[in-house]
Amino acid sequence: MKHVYEPNVAMQTRDGVTLVADVWRPLEGQAPTLLVRTPYDRRQTLHFGGSNSTVPSLMPLVNAGYAVVMQDARGTSMSEGSYEPKANEIADGQDTIEWVREQSWSDGTVAMYGSSYLGMVQWALVISGTPGLRAIAPTQAATDWYRNLWYSQGGAMSLSLDTFWNAMSYAGQEQRSLALGASQDPTTLMRLGGALLDPLSLNHPTPLADLPVHGTGRWFDDWIAHPDFDEYWQSQDWSGPKHMSKVSVPVLSIGGWYDLKINGTVEGFIGVRTQGGSEEARTKSRLLIGPWDHMSSTGRFPDRYFGVLGETDISAEHIAFFDEHLRGTSPATPAPRVRIFVMGIDQWRDEADWPLPDTQYTDHYLDSAGSAATRNGDGSLQPSAPAADSLDEFTYDPRNPVPTAGGALLPAEPGLIGPVDQSVVDGRDDILCYTSPVLEDPLEVTGHVELKVFVSSSAVDTDITAKLVDVFPDGRAINLCDGMLRLRYRDGLSSPTPLTPGEVYEVTVRMGVTSNVFLPGHRLRLDISSSNFPRFDRNTNTGGFIARESIDDAVEATNRVHHGPAHPSRLILPIIEC
Repeated sequence: MKHVYEPNVAMQTRDGVTLVADVWRPLEGQAPTLLVRTPYDRRQTLHFGGSNSTVPSLMPLVNAGYAVVMQDARGTSMSEGSYEPKANEIADGQDTIEWVREQSWSDGTVAMYGSSYLGMVQWALVISGTPGLRAIAPTQAATDWYRNLWYSQGGAMSLSLDTFWNAMSYAGQEQRSLALGASQDPTTLMRLGGALLDPLSLNHPTPLADLPVHGTGRWFDDWIAHPDFDEYWQSQDWSGPKHMSKVSVPVLSIGGWYDLKINGTVEGFIGVRTQGGSEEARTKSRLLIGPWDHMSSTGRFPDRYFGVLGETDISAEHIAFFDEHLRGTSPATPAPRVRIFVMGIDQWRDEADWPLPDTQYTDHYLDSAGSAATRNGDGSLQPSAPAADSLDEFTYDPRNPVPTAGGALLPAEPGLIGPVDQSVVDGRDDILCYTSPVLEDPLEVTGHVELKVFVSSSAVDTDITAKLVDVFPDGRAINLCDGMLRLRYRDGLSSPTPLTPGEVYEVTVRMGVTSNVFLPGHRLRLDISSSNFPRFDRNTNTGGFIARESIDDAVEATNRVHHGPAHPSRLILPIIEC
């Protein structure tokens, strides 16, 4: 199909700011339009997809007869104005869609796609009831910017993400100011650029409020000033019935088991399915999850390769979805509502819904003789509650936190992100390991994983981290999903309450989602500790304002995990019959 490429196309917003886009459109006639809005410079190659990408390739979309508009967000790259994350996305997006629908090459229908921030701006528009927006395909995105982005479901700051992303964003702002002549001093850009050469080093200085990623300050100062899920964050939360009931168009939610927003991706799908504002949104929305991290869809990691089936044709998935909802083209074979990659057996599988309708939530009880520390300890996972009470104790030292070993991390450092052999950390005496007997039959775990655990501490605040691990017959121990809870938030992220030292509390640690078949000869393992650094910021254990404290203010915490008849600590797994 012949098409036209129009670079640097300008449009004006309602307040007079000029936004700039590149446009690909058919040479003749009118076409439905796919819109991408980005703060990352529309000309970067990451927006054009490819075989390793979680977003579709540009040319298949154009060759399928779609017009594609890629636009720089306000205050980024060539667009005018001042950039602030999230602040102008609804109004600017509405104005852009209205502009698209007025163009002679537009048939009046618009859909959106894109990953991460580009997916979150789609949620912004779909909950605003924007006319002409007929479908969205957010990849690795969430509706909640606190629990599923800058902070976590357990209340800790997503430290490595925050420092890296803000250093990158501030560097882009400084570079833009210099290019526009608004600044003549390259000092800040040089400092931020140097920091991005070794982004993980940004996580070590304390207090966090003095981190050298601030550039000109601005929004990161606000994030640090609001560690609780307070009114500042609640006013920006697009999840829940209030907003999901406004979603009236189908949503194709795409995520990866090792993506940092996978919990939000799943929550968004569930929200639309159960609370969406139209029958079409509730019945036609879809969920697709692969064995991917935030940056790649290859399914290839140093310690685990999911095979050639780990990849899928993302472009074809998008085209089929858009054809159905922008052109009314019914597929010959109806697309599955849920399509997931089941690890362990390393196969794709279609499902009727999420959570899977046949899920059986099953308790696996923690037990030990009091020496569960390290992989060589006596911690065990049992199908029934232990007969005797016991406890395991470890010391959490904020000056020597457990280093991140796999999981959902950004930047995507090899050996730190995705599935990683836990032998790099599980010999530490501040990690408790509870392991099942060797499996004789396959055991599938697909869904939401949760830990209910009885804990006590010598401190007035501390963290509990939990990680689900697949132990292979050859000794490899590969992480599947994990979570944490800052214990001041045990009664809710909006209600911080100090601990009474020595008192035993039952708390719930949400460990996220996964899909894995533990094969015969394998073992399940639960790892518990009090840090996962730098994925999460370190708890100083003082009960104070952590971001404003120096590491010199931190105190050690003696933390205990209690189990037995009086304290039935248990891992709750979503079991699917094999």
